[in-house]
Amino acid sequence: VIVLGAAQFWGRPSPVLEARLGQARDLHADDVAPRIITVGGKQSGDITTETQAGKQWLVDAGVPAKAVTAVPTGRDTLSSLTAAAELMARKGWTSATIVTDPAHEARSLAMARALGIDAHGSPSRSGDGSRLTLDYVLREAGGLLWFWLSERRDVDQVVGV
Repeated sequence: VIVLGAAQFWGRPSPVLEARLGQARDLHADDVAPRIITVGGKQSGDITTETQAGKQWLVDAGVPAKAVTAVPTGRDTLSSLTAAAELMARKGWTSATIVTDPAHEARSLAMARALGIDAHGSPSRSGDGSRLTLDYVLREAGGLLWFWLSERRDVDQVVGV
């Protein structure tokens, strides 16, 4: 499972990130995957990273610490997934369930697959990010189009396509 980052405040996940982490915890408990990767860097002024806040939340929620790998890289979806893909390649892992918000799922899966991950989605079902507002859907549709028109070339160069 790869949990895409979202805001954290002084080490506490935002409601959006907490919903994603809850989804990942449930998937782990249901034996969907033996491990969880949290991703997300640090914004200016932060005392910790999204990934560290996420890992701590998961451990506090009962997921064994050894089952959670924190990747403290990434300021956006593509850089976070690139860091996760690099970790997965080093470990010989090939597939992942991507946990994010419903409107963000299509773009996240397209990026993960372009990076060589056999990716499947399991969007959060609660929290602010699970609401499909028109502006969120339009922003994500535009982001997916931008990925296919522009960023995909960069990914292809990274993975050697």
